[in-house]
This record gives sequence, structure tokens and C-alpha cells, in this order.
Amino acid sequence: MLSIEAKLWHDYPNLIIAGVDEAGRGSLAGPVVAGAVSMTTATATSLYAGSLSGLTDSKKMAAARREHCFELLRVHPKVTAACGWSTPAEIDTLNILGATHLAMRRAVENLNLEVDHLLVDGLPVKGLPCKSDAIVKGDSKSFLIAAASVIAKVSRDRYMIELDTQFPDYGFAEHKGYGTNQHITALHRFGACPQHRRSFRPVQDVEESLPNFEW
Repeated sequence: MLSIEAKLWHDYPNLIIAGVDEAGRGSLAGPVVAGAVSMTTATATSLYAGSLSGLTDSKKMAAARREHCFELLRVHPKVTAACGWSTPAEIDTLNILGATHLAMRRAVENLNLEVDHLLVDGLPVKGLPCKSDAIVKGDSKSFLIAAASVIAKVSRDRYMIELDTQFPDYGFAEHKGYGTNQHITALHRFGACPQHRRSFRPVQDVEESLPNFEW
């Protein structure tokens, strides 16, 4: 999980690297959230061998372990972590790819660091503020990307749980906005709320089949 970073640090010892990943891209509601995490080679090596051993793709981690890693990353004095968000309205305006790239750029900018190089999960991302390497399934191959995936997912999950208190009919706290049977059934019963992505086909289908619902 540190081999990609180790090679960069070996070739450029003072390089400031950050990992970037997103959460919520396939959801029918709520924002898409990107995480960005940066640390030195000494800090990464220490954490990888210690309290963050076993860190990987956040979706594959147990919720309790994911929350523990999130808190450690957030409070560690030698780790810099940040989020970037794109709203449902931005997703509908830009499309999900454009909104995801925007969230990633915002996350990097919110680090408030002069980052030299980014490791990004997935395919190449346009508009980032520095050089980057896109790594398919990077959250299972790169320690920094895995850390960013934890920051993104836990931040978004917590937001969706809060959103459930505003719109309790949809079960956001359980499915986090994804297209489960429970969610689709609620959409057909109650229509779309202001947090739904109206450019996504399942929401469009419901909007076309139901009369306007005033929130």
C-alpha cells in the first residue's frame, strides 16, 4: 500500500504528495464528497506500520474501523486532511463526472498546502492544481488514496445521517442515498426531495410519473 508513494519519495525526497478519492458518485441523493490527505514519508511509514495498518478501500472496511481511522487521520498533528463537496444542484448542472472533478479540486485546495503531486483514484481528472497520477482501484493500492477514501466516505455518511432527520421518509441514514429497494419505494411514494439528483434516471422516472410535490 506504500509502494507507489515510496517510489515517488525515493526519486524526489521532498515531494509533497496527497491522495484523493470520492464518495457518493453513484448515489441518487445528496452530495458527492471528495477527500484529500497528505503526510510526509516518515508519518506515512509510521502509521502504516502502526495504528493505520490494514488501511484499504473504505468500502471494504467495517464501519467501526473506518470511523476509528477517520478520527485518527483528522486529529493527527502530522496529517493534513480535507474534504471538497459538490451539491445535488451542481451535479445536475455539470453532470456527475464534472461535479466529482470539482469536488476533488476543492478537496485539494482545502488542504491549504502547496501540493506537488496527487495520487487520484480512478481515471484522470481534469482541472487539478498540480500534476497527478490516476490509479484504477487506487484505494486498494495506495495508502494515501485509501486514507482519502476514509475521509470522503465517513464525512458523507455522517452528512446523510443528518439529512435523514430533515427528510425521514427516505431512509437516508440506512442507504446513504443509494438506489436500494427501500429508497426506490420511498421515491415512488413521496416523490423526490430537494436533495435528490434530478439528472439521474431513477429520479427522472419518478418525477415524470408523479404530480409535483411541494416541499
